[in-house]
Amino acid sequence: MAHFEPITTPPALPEPPPKRRKVLENAPRYSSPDELNSPEPPFANTDAEPTRRKRIGATTTPTRRRRRLSTNRGRPSMTPSRSPSDDELNGAYYSRSSHSHSRSRSRSPSHSASPSQSPSPSRSESGSRSRSRSESISGRSSQGSLTNGVGRRLRLSEEEATTTTDATTTPMKRPPVRPTFKPTLVLAGHGGKPVSQVRVSPDGRWIASASADGTLKIWDAETGEHMDTLVGHLAGVSCLAWSPDSRTLASGSDDKAIRIWDRVTGRPKITARGVGSGALSKDGVVITSRPMPPLLGHHNYVHCLAFSPKGNILASGSYDEAVFLWDVRAGRLMRSLPAHSDPVSGIDFCCDGTLVVSCSTDGLIRIWDTYTGQCLRTLVHEDNPAVTSVCFSPNGRFVLAFNLDNAIRLWDYVSGSVKKTYQGHENSRFAIGGCFGIVPGEGAFVASASEDGEIVLWDVVTKEVVQRVPAHKGQRKSVCFWVDVHGDTMASAGQDGTIRIFKRAVDDDADDDDDDDDEEVAAPVNGLVEEGAKAEETSSAEPPIKQEEDTEMEGA
Repeated sequence: MAHFEPITTPPALPEPPPKRRKVLENAPRYSSPDELNSPEPPFANTDAEPTRRKRIGATTTPTRRRRRLSTNRGRPSMTPSRSPSDDELNGAYYSRSSHSHSRSRSRSPSHSASPSQSPSPSRSESGSRSRSRSESISGRSSQGSLTNGVGRRLRLSEEEATTTTDATTTPMKRPPVRPTFKPTLVLAGHGGKPVSQVRVSPDGRWIASASADGTLKIWDAETGEHMDTLVGHLAGVSCLAWSPDSRTLASGSDDKAIRIWDRVTGRPKITARGVGSGALSKDGVVITSRPMPPLLGHHNYVHCLAFSPKGNILASGSYDEAVFLWDVRAGRLMRSLPAHSDPVSGIDFCCDGTLVVSCSTDGLIRIWDTYTGQCLRTLVHEDNPAVTSVCFSPNGRFVLAFNLDNAIRLWDYVSGSVKKTYQGHENSRFAIGGCFGIVPGEGAFVASASEDGEIVLWDVVTKEVVQRVPAHKGQRKSVCFWVDVHGDTMASAGQDGTIRIFKRAVDDDADDDDDDDDEEVAAPVNGLVEEGAKAEETSSAEPPIKQEEDTEMEGA
C-alpha cells in the first residue's frame, strides 16, 4: 500500500518592498490641478484641447504630476523671471539674446510638438486662448502644420512673454537712448533720378543703392568712394538685399526680374553646373560654370527682397500679390505663396530663418513658415491702414510695421497685439521704410524715413522721439524714401537722387556740438556727379544743417 505524505501549505513568501508606493507617498500633493497650469503653446491643435482638459480633471498618477512640476521648475532658468510691461521693457529686450537664439536654432523644424510635452492649461485660460487663436490664425493654415518645430519656438516666445513673478519687483528706469547721428557724406551719381532704396552691408564696409535709372551702385561706407555700378536691368530698380556674407547682392526691378550679383566682380553671380550641362570652349575645355540668369516668375514689378540668415534662400514680394521663395544656389523657385490681395510691399526673415513676414497695401501682415509655406498668423489693425514695409526685431520676437497713417507699429506676433505705436513723422503717400538700431550700452531705437525729408529716431521703450536728422529736407523733391542703420553708420535714400551718410558721434563730440547750436555744418559731396551739374550739385545738394535737434534731445 502506497504511502502518501500529507499535503502542507507552503509558507507565504515575504511581500516585496513597495518601492513604487514609497515614491508615491513622497510625491508632492496638490490642492487642485490649477497649480500645474501654464500658458498654452501658440498654434497648438485645438482638437487636442478636450483631451488635455480631461487629463487635468481626471485622476492621474502623482508620478506624471511630479514630472510636469519638475519641468515647470526648470523653466524660469530659460526664460525671463517676470513679464515685462510696456513701460518696463528695456532696449536689450528687443536686441538679439544668445539663449533664445541658440535654443530656437537647436530645435529642428521637422519635429512635431505633442501636447503631452507642453504644460496643461486651465479650463478658463484654454477657452479664451483657443478663441483668440482661431480669430488670429489665417484660414490657409492647417492644424497639422502648426504643431511643428516653428510652433514650439513660438510657444517658447509666448511663455517668455507671460511668465510672471512677484508684483513687488520694482522695474528699473533708464534714460532714453541718444543716437546723436551727424552728417558726413552726400553721395550723388544716379543722374538725379530718385534713389528708391539703400542698404548697408552686414559687415558694415559697403553701401548699395538702387535707383530709378536702372542701376545699382556700390559705395565705400567709410570714405564714400564709388566702387562699382551694376548694370543689367531694363527698368528702374526698386529694391535690393545683401547676403549675410556681404559678397552677394540681389536686386528687384520694374522689369519683373530679380538679378543676383557678385559684389567683387560687379557681374552676375557665377553658378556651378554639372559637367553634363557645361559648354565646350574653343580649345576643348569643358566649362562647368556660367553667369546666373535672372530669376523670372513674377508677373508684375518686384517690390521687396530679403535674404535668409544662411543666405541660401531669397524671398521676394511683387505687385502680383505673391511671395516667392528662391533657392539661391540652384537659381530656381522653391515655393510660391499666394500671400495677399494687394501688392506685397515688404518682406523679411526672422533671425533664425524659420519665419518669413510679409505685408501689403491690403493692410495685412502675415507670418509664414519658411519650410512648409503655411501661414501661421495674420495681423490686422482695427483701422486696417496700408502697410508699406515690415521687419523683424533683432531678437525675432516682434515685427515692426510702417503704415500709411503716419504711424509705425510694433507687433507681438505671438499674441497678435500692438505693443508700441511710434508717431512724429509723415507717411501718407509714399512707400517708405526703416529699421531697428542699437546704441551700445544704452538700448535700441527705431529709425524711419519721412516724407518731409527727415529721418526720425524713436526710443523703442518710451516711444519718445530722440533725434530728428534733416537728411533730404529743404530740397524741391524732399521725400526721404529709405533709411538703414548698421552699427555707427546710417544711410538714407531720397527723391532728390542722393544718398546721405551719417555717423554716430561719440559722447564728447555730441556735447561739443550741443554747445554750438548756431554753427552750420555741411557734409561734403562725393560720388559720380555729371559734368555741367557738378557745381549745382555741390551748392544745392547739402543745405546748411543746424544742430537744433540736439538741444531738444537733451531736454527730452
